[in-house]
Amino acid sequence: MRELRRMVAKSQYSSISTHRISPAEAREKLASVRSEDTTSVDHLVIGAGVVGLAVGRRLSQRTGTSTLVVDKNERLGMETSSRNSEVIHAGIYYPPDSLRTRLCIEGKNALYEYCTRHNVPHKKVGKWVVAQNDAQAEYLHVLEAHCRKIGVPAEIISGSQARRIEPQVHAEKEVLVSPTSGIVDSHSFMAALHGDIVDNGGDLATSSCVVAISADGVGDGTSSGKNRRSAGGYRVLIATNDPDTPFMALSAGVVINAAGLWADRIAGLLVPDITHPWHTRYRLHYAKGRYYMYTPHESSIRVGRLVYPVPDKEITSLGTHLTIDLGGSMRFGPDLEWVSSNTDYSTSNDPALLETTAYSIAQYLPGIGMADLSAAYAGIRPKLQSPGGAFRDFVVQEESADGFPGFINLLGIESPGLTAALAIGRMVDQLV
Repeated sequence: MRELRRMVAKSQYSSISTHRISPAEAREKLASVRSEDTTSVDHLVIGAGVVGLAVGRRLSQRTGTSTLVVDKNERLGMETSSRNSEVIHAGIYYPPDSLRTRLCIEGKNALYEYCTRHNVPHKKVGKWVVAQNDAQAEYLHVLEAHCRKIGVPAEIISGSQARRIEPQVHAEKEVLVSPTSGIVDSHSFMAALHGDIVDNGGDLATSSCVVAISADGVGDGTSSGKNRRSAGGYRVLIATNDPDTPFMALSAGVVINAAGLWADRIAGLLVPDITHPWHTRYRLHYAKGRYYMYTPHESSIRVGRLVYPVPDKEITSLGTHLTIDLGGSMRFGPDLEWVSSNTDYSTSNDPALLETTAYSIAQYLPGIGMADLSAAYAGIRPKLQSPGGAFRDFVVQEESADGFPGFINLLGIESPGLTAALAIGRMVDQLV
């Protein structure tokens, strides 16, 4: 482990990896590495977002094993995990037998407990889903019945009751109240998870980009290779920013693909043949969402809870909602734009965009004007669901059935992934 520790130490001070190598070159380089030049680790987690960190925390608790979490970025959680609403979701929207529902409810309870125990800033502020017409009110009653079925607290109040509680929020018909929703400082949460990994004897290496993966004696994905486990596990080539060691080869008994926006590409490194089913089954689509800060010019508004519109039919988006931070400041978002790039975080104060956003918000917050909004940041959600497509659940899959025992794919972990992170970590631990 000496070489591994040296790589981890150097990674803390290096910039984002800019090393360029083609997939074919990376596979060739990995194949040429001698076994004596390979560093062994029991658990390799690819991706240091909140889910990867939660998985790393859980696996690093295993006595007598080694765990390494790697990320291509300079710091942990630089992508989806730090570009979201920072909401602790109640788990009310998705099918009752889905992983999203189960893991969100389990993760919510674990997250509140974890934040209290580790002094992570958070607050159970509650959430409203507002109905402006009869069809939306009917949806709220269906949603309330769904909440009863899955055991999540919820109640419906009238528009007049809502006005007495939040005079500046408009609900023409009714409001569904979700009292267990909240907010969390996602950066503090990730820092605490990182601290747990280190305290457990695990390691985190940033600026460490996985460029090749090969199965080391576990089979080739054919029927004859299925369910054959090997002590060798997987060989992984990592590009680093260490000029002394630009590449490092690892041998990992278990690999967890928690690469978020890049998870389909990481899966593709193991199965480079584009006809393999993973290339269609696990293809990700990128849903960009912009967030806007409330910078009052035309209004003076203060709201003490989360406020959401009724979502679209396929739950593609929960709508441009109102969130508050731990200081009480308001922001709005995300909107929804399907993009081809998973690195397009551009924002704009384009008047047409601000006007459209202000109109959406004004349905439930009529005092808002476009002059009250300023572009803040954007995030990208890694969706398995295609534009206009039907609901797709989280994928948390140990891939023995496809000939890769000990390789666990986590794909489509978008909302409510932050809330579900600890539960996902527990589930992965059970799969290993």
